[in-house]
Amino acid sequence: MAVVPEMADTASFTFRAPSGALFSYDPGQFLTLEIPTPDQPAGVVHRTYTIRSAPSRPRSITITAKAQADSIGTRWMLDNLKPGMRLRTIGPAGLFTNAQSTSDKYLFLSAGSDINPMMSMTTCMCNEGRDLDSVFINCAKRPSEIIFRQRLEQMASRSPGLDLKFVVEEPDPYRPWTGYQGLFNQLMLGLMAPDYLEREVYCCGPEPFMTAVREALAGLGFDMDRYHQESFGAPVESVAEQPALEDVVPDDDAVAEIHFATSAVATKVAETDTVLIAARAAGLNIPSGCTFGVCGTCKVNKTPGAVHMVHNGGISEDDIEAGNILACCSNPIGKVSVDV
Repeated sequence: MAVVPEMADTASFTFRAPSGALFSYDPGQFLTLEIPTPDQPAGVVHRTYTIRSAPSRPRSITITAKAQADSIGTRWMLDNLKPGMRLRTIGPAGLFTNAQSTSDKYLFLSAGSDINPMMSMTTCMCNEGRDLDSVFINCAKRPSEIIFRQRLEQMASRSPGLDLKFVVEEPDPYRPWTGYQGLFNQLMLGLMAPDYLEREVYCCGPEPFMTAVREALAGLGFDMDRYHQESFGAPVESVAEQPALEDVVPDDDAVAEIHFATSAVATKVAETDTVLIAARAAGLNIPSGCTFGVCGTCKVNKTPGAVHMVHNGGISEDDIEAGNILACCSNPIGKVSVDV
């Protein structure tokens, strides 16, 4: 593996398979890394990172991560991960991709380090020699905090159909900024992408940013069926229910029994507890990331029994039909057995 610093508290990590196998994934998908953290109770944490590289170059895979003030996993990676070290990964997963899109006009909107899926999709299209018609907008605090600025400018200089725009909240001291400044809004959208109504929109960023984008587009009459977003935070809108047994819901006063078949452990919990909570209480470790039913890291197979599952896109219909559930958002009903 290789580590390349991008800016303060931010680096790109490039991995290769020990066997030399090629990676297969869709641009915009993510990986969940199992990161050793000796000071944590389980000794590891699971963190989800969008793949920044493109599947058109499958010999390696790259993620770019920024450590926040309270970061555990990313902080460990920045401080300890060196060439030659190995990490266990889960995935790839995720539905935020334009791999199956039939559109020929795109609008990519991102903020800060959430630019990664847009980089993957755009890089893939460039590598494939596609005739681009894409408006690429990235928002940052300051010009010096625009990740991949030089790389994007180089791509745009070689791809006339890649229209690159940057928005910053404030300029860097003593360095004039002549581009867009302020918080992203409807006026900026109309100036940067006048034909936005004709484009397929992909958006990724902090929840307030994505909320602002959704409201701007909806207020301008955009067809929201052509809007796609990626988020690993708690959902702010109503979530889609995908219960394994649709006519039952958790009862506050009812007790469920979960049998963790692989570990030969059985435990009784309230039906309002999730399978993930029950596993942790029993001393078992189910890898998990977002805990909101988005990332799919905690997918396990359920055998007998029923659960009530409310997720946010982290599991496919095929997986559900095959008997899989997301432990973080599945409530056991009666007696349930899972392969853990």
